[in-house]
Amino acid sequence: MEKRSDYISWDEYFMGIALLSAMRSKDPNTQVGACIVNREHKIVSVGYNGMPIGCSDDDFPWAREGELLETKYPYVCHAELNAILNNVGFSLKDCTIYVPLFPCNECGKAIIQSGIREVVYISDKYAESDRVKASKRMLDHAGVHYRRLDTTLQKLTLSYRETDI
Repeated sequence: MEKRSDYISWDEYFMGIALLSAMRSKDPNTQVGACIVNREHKIVSVGYNGMPIGCSDDDFPWAREGELLETKYPYVCHAELNAILNNVGFSLKDCTIYVPLFPCNECGKAIIQSGIREVVYISDKYAESDRVKASKRMLDHAGVHYRRLDTTLQKLTLSYRETDI
């Protein structure tokens, strides 16, 4: 008997972890997750977009529009920053971060400062925004490589049914 051939790639696996992490987000509009991996293909941290520890999801706004202090933007930690801050002491030097959405400028700065050397993403839907343009400019200047996930997968399905295991 030969090994199965329909297994997922490392990139698909780690992006799957980022997408699964995104499902923890309480944000009603945008759920983003992040998975940081070292050169040995070991996960060193994960995160998702949400309120900082100690700030209740129920006490802060989730609105996208309105007065700044009545929106989510000054409060929410992005998935990339959460993954960097959630790290329990491993070096992030030369790691890869997997994120469904291309990082904004603030996350780009944190990625550079942490020593992460590669960003793998699915969507760059805000490519024309100043925040993403600034992020790419800094990542390029700092030598951080970024690339879109190369996959033919449209979806991954998880099952908790005992009969599927």
